[in-house]
Amino acid sequence: MLGISYEGATAVITTVGAGLRSFEVDGVPYVETFGADEKPPMSAGAVLVPWPNRTAGASWVLDGVRQQLEVTEPARGNAAHGLLRRRPWSVLEHTGSLVSLRALIEPQAGWPVALDVTVSYALDDRGLTVTHGVTNVGDAATPFGVGTHPYPRAGNASTDSCTLTLAATSVLPLDVERMVPSGPAVPVEGTSFDFRGGRPLEGVRLDTPFGGCEPSEDGLVHHTLVAENGGVEVWADPAFRWVQVYTPDSYPGRGRAVAVEPMTCPPDALNSGVDLIWVSPGESWGARWGIRPLSS
Repeated sequence: MLGISYEGATAVITTVGAGLRSFEVDGVPYVETFGADEKPPMSAGAVLVPWPNRTAGASWVLDGVRQQLEVTEPARGNAAHGLLRRRPWSVLEHTGSLVSLRALIEPQAGWPVALDVTVSYALDDRGLTVTHGVTNVGDAATPFGVGTHPYPRAGNASTDSCTLTLAATSVLPLDVERMVPSGPAVPVEGTSFDFRGGRPLEGVRLDTPFGGCEPSEDGLVHHTLVAENGGVEVWADPAFRWVQVYTPDSYPGRGRAVAVEPMTCPPDALNSGVDLIWVSPGESWGARWGIRPLSS
């Protein structure tokens, strides 16, 4: 575990998976956490590379060649959440308020192109900023996607007392048995999936990918979780056009919780091609997202 701090803010990052274990300001939690000796429950804080969410049938095609990934979700037959969330990452830099980590995705069954992956966590006056980098160190162009799996919380408020607001303009229908897309994204306008104006979370059950996340005037995408006495914001660069929202009832030690997961592409993007990022040999990509407390 790697701790960072800045004035009253603290965060803890895992070396296995490079995930976000905790983020607090003046002792108030703004993400759900887990024990230092525990595996992240429900993928809490995970970094999802080189694809977020699920790849249907754990297979996809690159340059006409079918790639067979390990089936990591046996009940549904899918490959879930990328290749790095259970891998040790090496530490590139660790100062008082910043930590940077690196992992190499080597060519392997289902993934033929090597990628050098970095992630950094930094605390400052704005809160927590997370910066992702991907460099193609292989010999062929490849697509990929990036996602992350935080469970933001509005301080000490209960989840069901909060209002969720999303920047998303579309929702992706899913096959509920396999949790992979059953059709193209559709507008949220006029549906129960329209969270643009904010909706109370009490009674809401979601495990849902939303798309068309539109940036505000500041050029960033904003999602918020707000209670009576304050809240929390998950912001992201426009590269994170998608967000998965999950509302489990049984997060350990918490019960009802909500994951707000910025993603660069939707579930099964390796097969659909929707919003995949392509990098040629030697080419790099980067983007940021972050979490900040909101005052009442």
